[in-house]
Amino acid sequence: MTFRPDLAPLGGSLALSSVVAMLPLLTIFVTLGALRWKAHVAGLTALAVAVLVAVLACHMPVSLALLSATQGAVYGLFPIVWIVFTAIVLYQVTVASGRFEDLRAVFNLISDDPRVQAMLIAFCFGGLLEALAGFGAPVAITGVMLMAVGFSALRAATVVLLANTAPVAFGAIAIPIITAGNLTKIPYTEIGAYVGHQTPLLAAFVPLFLCLLADGRRGVRQLWPVALVTGLSFAVAQWVSATWLSVELTDIIASLVGLGAAVLMLRVWRPVGGAEALADLHADRDAERASLSEEARAALPADKAVASHLPSGRIWMALFPYLLVVVVFSLSKLWTPLKTWLAGTDVKIRWPGLDGHVLTAAGKPSTSTVYTFQWLSSPGTMLLICMVIVALVYRVAPRDVLREITGTAHKLRYSMLTIASVLSLAYVMNQSGQTITIGTWIAGTGAAFAFLSPVLGWLGTAVTGSDTSANALFATLQQTAGKHAGIDPTLLVAANTSGGVVGKMVSPQNLTIAATAVGLLGRESEILRRVIWWSLGLLVVLCLLVGLQSTPVLAWMLP
Repeated sequence: MTFRPDLAPLGGSLALSSVVAMLPLLTIFVTLGALRWKAHVAGLTALAVAVLVAVLACHMPVSLALLSATQGAVYGLFPIVWIVFTAIVLYQVTVASGRFEDLRAVFNLISDDPRVQAMLIAFCFGGLLEALAGFGAPVAITGVMLMAVGFSALRAATVVLLANTAPVAFGAIAIPIITAGNLTKIPYTEIGAYVGHQTPLLAAFVPLFLCLLADGRRGVRQLWPVALVTGLSFAVAQWVSATWLSVELTDIIASLVGLGAAVLMLRVWRPVGGAEALADLHADRDAERASLSEEARAALPADKAVASHLPSGRIWMALFPYLLVVVVFSLSKLWTPLKTWLAGTDVKIRWPGLDGHVLTAAGKPSTSTVYTFQWLSSPGTMLLICMVIVALVYRVAPRDVLREITGTAHKLRYSMLTIASVLSLAYVMNQSGQTITIGTWIAGTGAAFAFLSPVLGWLGTAVTGSDTSANALFATLQQTAGKHAGIDPTLLVAANTSGGVVGKMVSPQNLTIAATAVGLLGRESEILRRVIWWSLGLLVVLCLLVGLQSTPVLAWMLP
């Protein structure tokens, strides 16, 4: 029994088939955003809709649809949940050691303004984590760090989701771009150069947006000089590195340049209003805590005084876990012998009952039915190694580490279910042909497709939570559509990657990661309502940019 997706299974109508194929996505966004259901309930409901559409509309055998769901669920648990779990345990071990308060003091030494700290932590440090790890780790780690400097949980989650945009295209050592190059046979360095002439225009203004989220118009008015210096430095470094230096190292270079520029700026210029902003943030946090149950409030860390001075030894020890993360990921991603050895430990599993029975729309055997078990090379395993080393260096007792592990597992129980259901939905939609049907319909707009091409990347990342997966879904489609419409195929493949950058913040997977990290389980819908308009607004900007880059108006921008 084999199944080959039909691009227009409903009476040969691509439009009608696409509308029906969108039902699972509409279900999850309506139940989360409008009906305010719990994320795991919304995810399971949307999964049920996806299976029904796959069976009744796409004519996929029930057994294959259910097996696709099981493969997606396992992928959701490992590596996605594994990465989130180990990132949070790493943080919890630093809290248990008492060293996390020193980290707060380190950021205070750079600037005691919480709005500046939001830029440094969420944008610069988060960008560095995205460059090395990706897969939600930056959101999980920087979210709890922002809470430590005084942000409410909801505001922290919103800030880190918006900050985790510009670096995504070059995340995990440019895996999204490399994937697109492998699929389309366009040199990934060319795709990266094109992306490097799109996403920096967003990156330049993200710190300003973060100031707005952190402190409204007052924050923008008081912090615009350092925000622009940080954003423009990051953007220029990203542009230069992607075009002429190294696609793989683009985010590492950009994050370090942005951080360095911010620190230098703060040596010659000090923002005003930091004390008032901190008081307002604390009031916001206290109001949020008052709305929580006693059990939820008891789980939050108690406020502690921040040291005004730290000896150099304590500064290095406070930074040690995060420097260790940078070193470990740099070695595993950039040192070729180690990278090759780690990749060699991956176990390829042909999904039983599914592999060989699902074809692509082109009639070729689907490669998505092979599950890769990255037991050692996974970013989650790298974070686990870092956690063990940190526990040893910080002299955290084994029983305390075990307590943090079991406590985190209990806290994540509903998040695990949510992420597993969302990835199940993505696999069912992909392997039944629902996703490619939607993409083909949008791609049928001819020359106007250049203005819509980022929408496919946005859609793919919103569904899967991964820009890499969005490129795996749509990169070849973008290339084909470009050839048929007389548009530069490289531009459209790059646009798919750039569109995914702004789709990640509304991905149910990422929303759940953010909610779990800051202790807002079950309130993903509130976070979604705060970030959805940012996501759509930035998507419109990208659509206009790419559309104009396909014309003489902005074609001069391209490499």
